[in-house]
Amino acid sequence: MLYRPLGKSGLQVSALSFGAWVTFGKQIGDPVAKQLLHAAYDAGINFFDNAEAYADGQAELVMGAILKKSGWRRSSYVVSSKVFFGCEDDKPNQSGLSRKHVIEACHDALRRLQVDYLDLYYCHRPDDSVPVLETARAMHDLIAEGKVLYWGTSEWSGAQIAAAQRACAEHNLHAPIVEQPQYNLLHRARVEKEYGSLYESAIGLGTTIWSPLASGLLTGKYNAGVPKNSRLDAPGMEWLRDLILKQPGIEKKLAAVPKFAAVAAELETSLPRLAIAWCLKNPRISTVILGASRVEQLTENLGALDVVAKLTPAVMKKLDAISKPVAD
Repeated sequence: MLYRPLGKSGLQVSALSFGAWVTFGKQIGDPVAKQLLHAAYDAGINFFDNAEAYADGQAELVMGAILKKSGWRRSSYVVSSKVFFGCEDDKPNQSGLSRKHVIEACHDALRRLQVDYLDLYYCHRPDDSVPVLETARAMHDLIAEGKVLYWGTSEWSGAQIAAAQRACAEHNLHAPIVEQPQYNLLHRARVEKEYGSLYESAIGLGTTIWSPLASGLLTGKYNAGVPKNSRLDAPGMEWLRDLILKQPGIEKKLAAVPKFAAVAAELETSLPRLAIAWCLKNPRISTVILGASRVEQLTENLGALDVVAKLTPAVMKKLDAISKPVAD
């Protein structure tokens, strides 16, 4: 396993990490989740990603029970949670980025994950109804209390992150040092262009990217529709199926997938490994979050580490020629 600094911080994260989104607590239960988490840890993965909203808190309960029984030293892994969507009743103050919800959600995440502190705590989405200084001060106070080590954002614009960092600098608060954006061969602009100046700022910006396979599009399995027993075919995943397969430009994106697969074949690797390796090739990426519902799937994706060296300038140019005309 390779390890990279999280932006300009001193925290080292594995280049590949493991996340619980739409799997733990929904698609898979405790026994398989345990196998996956242990396989990831044994492979050198040290960052496990979660959120209050994943399976309405069940994902954190499942992960927390496994971490508690693992016997692993707390210093050997990094665990995260995210706050915004909530996981309880849809009542005032049970979602969003108010001081009340940020702090209460942190306490709930600590309880579900059965840890004394969160290494990373993200604002899962921006909240225009709350002053950024209120949210930043709540995060600062959680860090001062030792309940959180670093805080960051997820799917915030470059301007929103910069505004939060300026507010923290003006008020001498711990600033957000990491963003969790979507990034893949079909979705590039925000990471590569919008965040450009943030990487070089005094605070810097680490990136823990999600959806390196574009929610399965970059496996090729959805080119002929939704196969049985796939993630998008699962009960309760209708919202995700519509989000992915009804997005603007989906026809062009699906048409590009066989072209990516042809490049993977030339390199004697699989399309998923190629797509993940392409993400890792970007030096601005701190870690790529993998999701899996089977150990075999996780093992396959871990092989992306061996593909990075094959991505020569000529190969990257070929991938760019396919990717740029269709990517967001």
